[in-house]
Amino acid sequence: MSRSFHCWALLYKFSGEMLDFQMVRYGERAIRKARLETWDNPHGEKDYEVDISFPEFTCLCPRSGYPDFATMRIRYTPDKKIVELKSLKLYLNSFRNVHISHEEVTNAIFLEIAKKLKPRFLEVVGDFNPRGNLKTLVKVCSAAETQTGV
Repeated sequence: MSRSFHCWALLYKFSGEMLDFQMVRYGERAIRKARLETWDNPHGEKDYEVDISFPEFTCLCPRSGYPDFATMRIRYTPDKKIVELKSLKLYLNSFRNVHISHEEVTNAIFLEIAKKLKPRFLEVVGDFNPRGNLKTLVKVCSAAETQTGV
């Protein structure tokens, strides 16, 4: 292989990486890498409630491709772990270009949080904005609440 070809190949590889770097913004890169993180619960001996509201949740309708907007509400009683909030924000933002139903996305979020935190109690509510004159509210909660009827 000639030396000039090798230099051009390196330049092309470098410029391609630079082009990708310039076109993909830092927030988009962070969302692509999003992983739900946990911290040790500083007050694991107590029962207390954490209530998180994410009013700018977005995903895409799996049938039409139109955007769906919702307030995603997460309420839990931690055990040994609590959720790291920035990672939760990035994780929830990772759904914005995903074609997924209201029911599927609410259950997926519930399952991921339950798997990572193993909380004493967990509830995830997807409160979706009206579209086509229909409003959807999807509520998924751990067995503890459904048995008590609260």
